[in-house]
Amino acid sequence: MRLNLNQSAFVELDVHNMTKTQAVTALDDALRRAGSGVYRLKVIHGYHGGTVLRDAVRAHAAKHPKVLRVELGLNPGETDLILREL
Repeated sequence: MRLNLNQSAFVELDVHNMTKTQAVTALDDALRRAGSGVYRLKVIHGYHGGTVLRDAVRAHAAKHPKVLRVELGLNPGETDLILREL
């Protein structure tokens, strides 16, 4: 897992090569650790190996109380989770 928790309000979580359970656990951990300054969590799950991770991340994030909305970008291997409005 690569988690970038620098001073910016943008956090990146890479869940490549994880199982579905590991990815959801890593996502929960990243959301728990995201401070009030974090407004966006970019989850990099990839898509060439299938859609299991993508679907698990999006489904779990959609019902998480800390996530305002799930944004799908132009890159099918990434999902942006909006935690608060700017």
